[in-house]
Amino acid sequence: MATLAPPNTRIADLNDRCRMGLDRTARIVATRDCLATIAKGDRNIDMIIAQARLLKAVRDYRFAPEDRSERDFGSLELDGETIFFKIDYYDAAMEFGSEDPADASITTRVLTIMLARDY
Repeated sequence: MATLAPPNTRIADLNDRCRMGLDRTARIVATRDCLATIAKGDRNIDMIIAQARLLKAVRDYRFAPEDRSERDFGSLELDGETIFFKIDYYDAAMEFGSEDPADASITTRVLTIMLARDY
């Protein structure tokens, strides 16, 4: 019987820090369509509130205890919309993929929040 490889807990922990807004080198972006859909208006204040609500939803997201992933992808519902978030790993210059996502000193994480239909 095949066994699953153990999860890379270092990467999962770093991804959790990114989602919580505790990684000062990370970039967090939301797609324009996602912001506009959640904002339900085009005033600047509507966009700011939508951004805050999206960030809170991603930060409040809880992976199942048995989840063995790197916790780099999640799906949630907000205002009747399915929202995805995805973390990608880049080198410090953000030109190429990171050689070692478990090494925070050489990796810049980019958390993208989007509508499921934009994925």
